[in-house]
Amino acid sequence: MKTICQLTTRTLLAVLLGAGLLACSEPESLQRSLDPVAFHDTDECHVCGMVITDFPGPKGQAVDKAGVKKFCSAAEMLGWWLQPENRIGDAKLYVHDMGRSDWLKPDDSHLIDATSAFYVVGLGDSGLKGAMGAVLASFADEQAAGKLAAIHGARVLRFEQIDQGVLQQAAATQHVGMHGQATH
Repeated sequence: MKTICQLTTRTLLAVLLGAGLLACSEPESLQRSLDPVAFHDTDECHVCGMVITDFPGPKGQAVDKAGVKKFCSAAEMLGWWLQPENRIGDAKLYVHDMGRSDWLKPDDSHLIDATSAFYVVGLGDSGLKGAMGAVLASFADEQAAGKLAAIHGARVLRFEQIDQGVLQQAAATQHVGMHGQATH
């Protein structure tokens, strides 16, 4: 009986010691939040290195277990995402909802899931400025996106409809809108 009691006591002590060591270390299963984060005045675009808040229009971010990649525009984030090596992770993508944000300074409390957003493409003549390249307006609401598209003769696309060709065409349209004619 004494041996069973000693064995039980040793086993219990080993379990308690192991539990204590686990509590002191950071568990591997603890994951970073995949929620969007605010943009700060010092944040630089993951792709081009420009200061993100220096530009108007919707921004983008990709959040995964390794951290957050921030982009100076929704188009810049989408261009990054379309690269095959960036599509293998479990990143969550976010863009500003321009139906609830001011174009000149988008509200970070209105970041939405980029994969469910509606995108207004072809805003070259709209006067809406953004970072270099294509200017896309992202919306949570299809009607709000449609209204902006109708005003400017643009079109509304879903996330899965956007590819490199769409982004290149939008950038060319933006360039034509800024300069009156396309240059090659």
